Amino acid sequence: MTLHPTRRIRRPAALAACAAALLWAAAGPAPTAAAHPFGPPSTATISTDGPLATLTWHAAEDDWVALGEAVGAFEDPALDAVSTELTGEQKLQRSPELRAYLLDRIHVAQGGARCAGEVASLDDLLTDGAVLEYRCPRDIEEVDVTVGALSDLNEAYRTMLTAESGGSPGQTLLTATDTTQRVAFARHPGGALGNPAALGVAGCALAIVAGAVGYAAVVRRRRVAAA
Repeated sequence: MTLHPTRRIRRPAALAACAAALLWAAAGPAPTAAAHPFGPPSTATISTDGPLATLTWHAAEDDWVALGEAVGAFEDPALDAVSTELTGEQKLQRSPELRAYLLDRIHVAQGGARCAGEVASLDDLLTDGAVLEYRCPRDIEEVDVTVGALSDLNEAYRTMLTAESGGSPGQTLLTATDTTQRVAFARHPGGALGNPAALGVAGCALAIVAGAVGYAAVVRRRRVAAA
């Protein structure tokens, strides 16, 4: 998704302040209006289950404001009347442009081809973040994870990518010039080989079986000797 240059962060601070006030109208005082590309990085966490990958992306309050303004989720008070029926967060949640942007800038690829993605949830942006799901053709062993959200607004933005489900590398700092990281996961994320608890249960079961077999052999030898 290509953003219009006139919609980037360089717009007057009054517009960002208005958007910030709308976004947190129902959640207390508005935060600082200006986005902070030089602050802490946004975060992305990916986990897998068979062919399904779930990625949760968290950004700061003011960065959601900047992103919403950039994709056109908010009205421009210089051009349009600003609706107060919805909070800014609700406008983001209902924005098809935001959903399209997230899927364009955040994606998962298997074997060089993008996995089918959807925005699964924008229910609570500040607490839960944006939850995206990707269904790949095969069970996931290795995928390329791309997180380029915000870095097209300002190259100083970064994202800390964390891989769960036994993914390696466990953490990677993504930047505007390096938005993609190849992540390897356990061979069978949903099965015994990729599940420590399942491995423990399987080990106990094998130990019980081995013990039973050994006990039966001892009893058999004793019976033979007694005969």
